[in-house]
Amino acid sequence: MRDVRPVVDCHAHIIDPARFPFDDGPGYMPKVHETGPREAYAGVLDDHDVRHALLVQPSCYGFDNSAMLDAVARDPARYKAIAMVDPGIGEPELSDLAHRGVVGVRFNLVSYDRAALSRPDVPAFLARLRARGWFAEVMADDTQWPAIADVLLQSGVHILVDHFGISDVAGGIDRPGFAAVLALGRARRAVVKITTPFVFHDGPLPTEHLTPVVTALVGAFGIERCVWGSDWPFLGVAARPDYSEVREILPHWVSDSASCRRILWDNPVRLFGFGARGHG
Repeated sequence: MRDVRPVVDCHAHIIDPARFPFDDGPGYMPKVHETGPREAYAGVLDDHDVRHALLVQPSCYGFDNSAMLDAVARDPARYKAIAMVDPGIGEPELSDLAHRGVVGVRFNLVSYDRAALSRPDVPAFLARLRARGWFAEVMADDTQWPAIADVLLQSGVHILVDHFGISDVAGGIDRPGFAAVLALGRARRAVVKITTPFVFHDGPLPTEHLTPVVTALVGAFGIERCVWGSDWPFLGVAARPDYSEVREILPHWVSDSASCRRILWDNPVRLFGFGARGHG
């Protein structure tokens, strides 16, 4: 029987080079099979009973959020967004982004700017995000987390951790980088995204390889600070996985149905304001 309980997909990208050309900056340039315009994603959500989505700015567009904001504008009740912006952006521009459904800013230290959280203007910018109640969403590798965790904690900003907070599962979970992520969770200042095995491996990956990671995250963050995301349209893989397969992975790690419901629906609705007007 089809599961029709409501779901929020908290990590997806709109990638539409036909209408929105890629930025010429340092970001990852998606291949043809890794693109995904707003119409295709809306169809995927409809087909799989996913009611809302948190769209995340991909590095291929740099600070030009046009493709993502275009999707939000087409269906503002369905979407919220995490933008990428220059820290020197003005307050009127941030307020405009808030009005258009943006609830946070992404710092991509892996495929865009490794120094994005170490520049002199970062503390002041994080303070501005904190004043708005926005999230600082961070994509970082294992070697970066010990240093940036301190910066984030000192800022007091709401923290949103990308892709399990770990980049090398094979190296184990007892290393300083993942320990720093777990400490953010125990400080009750962060939310973590449980996404898909495909972010670590191009091809089938047994879900049990990530069970210790998810168990540690739930223990540190608490079930109330975990959300789920598909990572559609699945960058960095040779062939696009089926969304239904991705949609059904979470219960392999979190077997309790009530906890799954909180991750898939209750938490993102509360944290990102789905069903409520944007603020800023």
